[in-house]
Amino acid sequence: MHEVTGDLREAVFEYARTRLSYSPPPLDAPKSLEVLNALAGQTITEKGLGGPNALELFGEVLAPSTISTDHPGYLSFIPSAPTEASKLFDLIVSASAIYGGSWMEGAGAVFAENQVIEWLVRETGLPASAGGVFVQGGTIGNLSALVAARFAAEKKLGHKPERWAFVCSSEAHSSLKTAARVMDVDIILAQAGTDGRLGGEAVADALAGAGSREVFAVVATGGTTNFGIVDRIDEIARVTKQHELWLHIDGAYGLAAILAPSTKSLFAGIENADSFIVDPHKWLFAPFDACALVYRNPELAREAHTQHGEYLDTLTESGEWNPSDYAINLTRRPRGLPLWFSLATHGVAAYRAAVETNCQLAREAAELIRAREDLELVREPMLSVVVFKKHGWQQSDYDAWSDKLLADQVAFVVPSSHHGEPNLRFAIVNPTTTIETIKEILDRIEKS
Repeated sequence: MHEVTGDLREAVFEYARTRLSYSPPPLDAPKSLEVLNALAGQTITEKGLGGPNALELFGEVLAPSTISTDHPGYLSFIPSAPTEASKLFDLIVSASAIYGGSWMEGAGAVFAENQVIEWLVRETGLPASAGGVFVQGGTIGNLSALVAARFAAEKKLGHKPERWAFVCSSEAHSSLKTAARVMDVDIILAQAGTDGRLGGEAVADALAGAGSREVFAVVATGGTTNFGIVDRIDEIARVTKQHELWLHIDGAYGLAAILAPSTKSLFAGIENADSFIVDPHKWLFAPFDACALVYRNPELAREAHTQHGEYLDTLTESGEWNPSDYAINLTRRPRGLPLWFSLATHGVAAYRAAVETNCQLAREAAELIRAREDLELVREPMLSVVVFKKHGWQQSDYDAWSDKLLADQVAFVVPSSHHGEPNLRFAIVNPTTTIETIKEILDRIEKS
């Protein structure tokens, strides 16, 4: 079963070469379950389809039914735009069967991943003793950080209170609600200002209203998903320091903007964070899936997360840096390696330039929107997310226009909303997205 023919190996390599050569890649679009059932049929059989047939099925039916997140017209949600270097190295990681959970089994891989973590530590101004791990995504990263925060608070308090809670913005990401449910703790929402930013005063008010609940952390957002808004981290840090609370920064999407000269100052105060996350598969040009989780005091995280078992004793008692000790996972792929290879290949300066290009394009897009009478900018872009609406349009109008845009293979721009009001949103994280792409999309709105 583990043997494949040389022909199949070459066919797979050729498919990968062809896919990597696309410029741009095909946008493609989803097909219905009924259509896929008709085109693909039952693919899992007793005798198997054979490698060539399975590969052909993927290339001819399944892949064209899957939207390419690296297409320059993919502007919905938060796209992904991995460098060719990172995609190539992802092939190597998979081909190498590397385990990235422990130093004993993956020392070279862990060493490389840790150099990326050290780079992020330097960029954010945390002490050199900070450290962390790459996990699956922002949801796992936020959850792991909050588990460590609660552990630290309980250790300091000396007992478990009747009810734990953490504070976050009313504009915070939905993953924090998931974390609260998993941990069985309360969320205390601090009211963001009219500009969408959470400030120190609102956090102080939320803490004053905590009642009998023991607050173990405050979460600030370094770039909201919907608008790209960065909370007033410096103000919030002063409050958390006063109350001796753990400060976590959810920078899954936006923290990459600390690399851009025009937006770096927005993250003032992050050097005071106890933990932060940033997703390389969002805006650091790495493949899915990767989230960098960094702790000011990794030892606390290790105490909170290390799993114990007889077969694990040789690892947990070694004193070496074992990535699985710093998050809720045990088994882990060394998902930070594609980013390491891309950074090692291109250098940090290229990353700074690419992120700055995205931010500048967002500002240019905002100018184009302001110049059109039928469009209205909902909020000035802070990072690389641009939100706007068309006068007179209802939800059904946005939906129909979005569907037509994808059907015509121009772009993928799904409607969003804020406070119940529908709108459109560009999430610009792909350096190959151009102002011409933006103009074409806006022209099609105007003609609708």
